[in-house]
Amino acid sequence: MGIIKVKNIRIYAYHGCLDEEGKIGSEYRIDLKVHADLKKSAKTDELEDTVDYVHLNKIVKEEMGIRSKLLETVADKILTRILDEIAMVKKAAVSVSKINPPIGGNVAMVTIKMSKKRA
Repeated sequence: MGIIKVKNIRIYAYHGCLDEEGKIGSEYRIDLKVHADLKKSAKTDELEDTVDYVHLNKIVKEEMGIRSKLLETVADKILTRILDEIAMVKKAAVSVSKINPPIGGNVAMVTIKMSKKRA
């Protein structure tokens, strides 16, 4: 088993419960961690034998582009797509952080972390 991490994906998106968040948007940081068997790719040196992190990044970008009220919803959609589209992934975890959230205080970011594994 191996782990692939994609850290600090930066995206501007429009998530949140407030109407103004849907209009002005904000910056987000996404971190992924996926577990997969990487033994074959270590031997073959072929992209088709591993988890392509370009594909992981594409999933994140597409799902972050669909407005949701809650970060939990976005995280769940990202995890579901990873497990649906990349058969090699046995388990995935994602952290979605909203930078400078509008919560009436000096807060750098709010982060939710979720994980899912293949049944």
